[in-house]
Amino acid sequence: MITHGFKKMVAEANAVIDTISVPDAFAKHNDDEVIFVDVREKHERESKGHIAGSIHAPRGFLELIADPEGPMHNEIMVCGKHLILYCGTGARSALAVKTLMDMGLTNLSGMAGGYTAWLDIDGPIEK
Repeated sequence: MITHGFKKMVAEANAVIDTISVPDAFAKHNDDEVIFVDVREKHERESKGHIAGSIHAPRGFLELIADPEGPMHNEIMVCGKHLILYCGTGARSALAVKTLMDMGLTNLSGMAGGYTAWLDIDGPIEK
């Protein structure tokens, strides 16, 4: 029996991470010190598009991508710039931000509402 489900885990993550609103994230979209990180699955990114200029780091591989000793490491994850993580609606990105915090990274935010909210404000996307 699950005693510590995903809703509780997301609530716990949201209590300790920085969350950025979609309008505030949109205002930072062209900032050279900000990188948008898509933690959705590959098929979501390919079928629905993604925030223009974002990098892809699926949540299932996040630790392997973030860690310099990981086999899939991407230097951008540890470059010191402000990373704004997003998923479909905000839950997975909250968990992802918490994971990266647990790994020692800072300067992170989860985007409230995720890609769905980004589309609602007609934020720039790529397909």
